[in-house]
Amino acid sequence: MTTTAKLKVLLADDHALIRDGLCSLIDAQPDMVVVGGAADGREALEKAAETEPDVVLMDISMPTLDGIQATRQLKRDRPGVKVLALTAYDNQAYLTQMLEAGASGYVLKKMAAKGLIEAIRVVAAGGAYLDPHLSERPAAAAGVPRLRGELRRGELTSREEEILVLIAKGYTNKEISSRLGISVRTVESHKGNIMAKLELKNRADAVRYALDRGWLVDT
Repeated sequence: MTTTAKLKVLLADDHALIRDGLCSLIDAQPDMVVVGGAADGREALEKAAETEPDVVLMDISMPTLDGIQATRQLKRDRPGVKVLALTAYDNQAYLTQMLEAGASGYVLKKMAAKGLIEAIRVVAAGGAYLDPHLSERPAAAAGVPRLRGELRRGELTSREEEILVLIAKGYTNKEISSRLGISVRTVESHKGNIMAKLELKNRADAVRYALDRGWLVDT
């Protein structure tokens, strides 16, 4: 009988109470297990080396080494590990810095438990996840750095623009298919065209691209 390996999650937060709560929540999931906890960025790097997690939930404000610095070093040394920022900072500057450092997602601590679990699964699968609260505001003027191959919005079709925004908001191909009433194969085709036109490599690039242009504002 084949058993599916559980997602290994490492918790990095300087508050023991938060780590304990997250541990209870995550260990209750049938497909996840917490492999360790760290009270600062330096310890997070050490624990990542010991436990080889799939996903690190990374707080930003920590002693010794903050979450941004820790993420940068972790992605340099272990590029396969996914980082999901979990923070109280509802701040565009921190969002930008975490994405630049290599994080695949950014969620606020006030997010519901169900949303956090979804975010972990999305980034573990190679996607990107942006807290819905943050996706409802335009990028700051000095926000996300521009990507190479930048094109004007008009160079995408209206359908491609629509799909790019949904990709950036963390929707899966199946969810986009259901939302727009088109087949998954059509979504995949549009997604391929978008990535090629804009020279984007992954969903994290799509998040940065859409944020930079203020496309994540709900109208």
